[in-house]
Amino acid sequence: MKHIFQKGTDLNAPVLLLLHGTGGTENDLLPLADIISPGSSVLSVRGNVLENGMPRFFRRLSAGVFDEEDLIFRTQELNDFLTQAAAEYEFDRNQLVAVGYSNGANIAASLLFHHPNALRGAILHHPMVPRRGIELPDLTGIPVFIGAGSNDNMCPPDETKALDEILTGAGATVTVHWENHGHQLTSTEVAAAGTWYQQIFA
Repeated sequence: MKHIFQKGTDLNAPVLLLLHGTGGTENDLLPLADIISPGSSVLSVRGNVLENGMPRFFRRLSAGVFDEEDLIFRTQELNDFLTQAAAEYEFDRNQLVAVGYSNGANIAASLLFHHPNALRGAILHHPMVPRRGIELPDLTGIPVFIGAGSNDNMCPPDETKALDEILTGAGATVTVHWENHGHQLTSTEVAAAGTWYQQIFA
């Protein structure tokens, strides 16, 4: 998978896995890493799927309707890539914290849903529920930050609440941060994610 790896100054800190939104690239979320954990190594990945020329991490059938078969395949593909990247760049595979926005947050959530121990934690900006009606792995001890917009038409509040309930039900420790905005990623939401991260991991 096309990606950027930047070695951090604090090799004991978690490695940040950056996952962009639809139409983004591996460069998009690099500024967030500087805010959330400046000393961390960073692995920023570009999605392998194109939708009208825009990179994504998995296909969708229509707005808000995921291609579940492709989601499962792409989640496995990403999980395998993370294992390969850990060996190549010599970082601890068990120390990955995902930072995803929109489509990137959805694939990060899908990693939590499908692959035990794939992530040490996750910051999910405006995620949806990747799949419903499946049993999740035991997520006890996995901290998750969800950034949500009370006026988000792409990811309505009920979707956020459902994801919170599903993750909490699997044992994850979930913090939901609400903004009085839509689907955009605001500086105050990023700052809140950074504060949360420092409290959990610093």
